[in-house]
Amino acid sequence: MKTPSRPLTASEAARRLGVSTKALRLYEQHRLVTPGRTPAGYRIYGVDAMARASEVVALRALGLSLADAARVLGGDPQTLACALSAHENALDRDIRERLQRLERVRTLRAGLAVGKMPAAGELGHLIERAAPSVAFALPWPWGGEWFEMQDIRALNYLIGSLGSGKTRLAIHLAQALPNGIFLGLDRLSECRATLLGALSQDTAWQDRVDRAMAWLRDEGAHASDALTVLLASLTAERNGALVIDMIEQNLTQATQEALIRYLRQQARATRAHPLFIMTRSSAILDLTAVGPHEAILLCPANHSVPVRVAPYPGAPGFEAVATCLASPDVRERVAVAPPSSLTPRRGDSSEPLRADTA
Repeated sequence: MKTPSRPLTASEAARRLGVSTKALRLYEQHRLVTPGRTPAGYRIYGVDAMARASEVVALRALGLSLADAARVLGGDPQTLACALSAHENALDRDIRERLQRLERVRTLRAGLAVGKMPAAGELGHLIERAAPSVAFALPWPWGGEWFEMQDIRALNYLIGSLGSGKTRLAIHLAQALPNGIFLGLDRLSECRATLLGALSQDTAWQDRVDRAMAWLRDEGAHASDALTVLLASLTAERNGALVIDMIEQNLTQATQEALIRYLRQQARATRAHPLFIMTRSSAILDLTAVGPHEAILLCPANHSVPVRVAPYPGAPGFEAVATCLASPDVRERVAVAPPSSLTPRRGDSSEPLRADTA
């Protein structure tokens, strides 16, 4: 990274580092980076602050939690060694895959030199694995229109207003994608005992859940049964996409914010099967932080065909997505109407309000 010739503003520093200003504030809150201040109180990032911030960004890219990054910056070699080992394994896997393709190319060229054409299907092994796609006729409340989603990303958001059909789309996606799994709102009541029982019989799976939970707690998440059930599903060995209904259900705001950082880190670092998460929480879907491994799928309120929405103001559908999102405290408040709102006022002949009208 080029050394800045003058102190940078927060937005300039974020662009230079390839992160969001929100990420910089998070690093500051955890005392990983200490920016300077202008006489007016605005944050500025000089040479030392930018050097420190670039180290934090690199450690985060290696998959370290905020607490782990602090330990490494404080001189802990073991935490860094574990992160570098995992990164080495990922690089080694990529190199082996490329070497295998190189060997296939050489074999095919040798065959062509003696007049032998490649057999059917051999050329397909020479290219990178294509991103998955899905296509099907839309279920009710749509009218059977044809829906296609190309270039499915590692992390995909499903969003729409109340009654837009997003839940039915989520269920149908899980059915249409190879070996897809749908995790519904009943996961805590219906799946908890089964998942926890399975975890107790699989030490490797339990270890993955424990490591994910430790990472999230380092990020400020609060441990709970709801989070454990989610992590059990997310870390389970599977051969297809996972579709989760309202991922923020029963999670605090701090937990939601930590969880999405974890999911983004996983999306960047692994080649896992796609994850679809339905949400209406701005803590989960921060439109200023959507990265290249993520996609937003909007179910319009008028039941037109669901559309992919680019994460920047002015893009078609962006405002519709933004109006579907609310902070966790607002989402919690509107989930159940208070008793006073269900009783009509004196002289009001209208029907009582129902909780689901929110």
